[in-house]
Amino acid sequence: MSKTRLNISTDEDLADFIRIYAAENRTTVADIFNQYILFLKRKSEGKSVEKILSNPVFYRSMEESQAKLQNGTAKWYSYDDVFGA
Repeated sequence: MSKTRLNISTDEDLADFIRIYAAENRTTVADIFNQYILFLKRKSEGKSVEKILSNPVFYRSMEESQAKLQNGTAKWYSYDDVFGA
C-alpha cells in the first residue's frame, strides 16, 4: 500500500512523551500512530480486534485512556506535573 504524509499538531508535552516512548521501545512515532489507528479502524468495522500493539503495557494504557475519555473521567496534567521538569 502506498504511503502518504499526514501532519498533526499536539501539545508539546505529548510530543515529547511519544518521542521518548518510541525511542525506549525501539519503534517510531509513525509506527505507534499507525498501530493505534489500525486498531480503531478494525474495531469500527466490526472486525475481530487483535492486540496489534506489541507492548502489552502500552495496549492496556491505551484502552484505559480511551475509557476515561469516553466516560469523562480523564484528568489532564501538564508535562511538569507528570515529569517534574
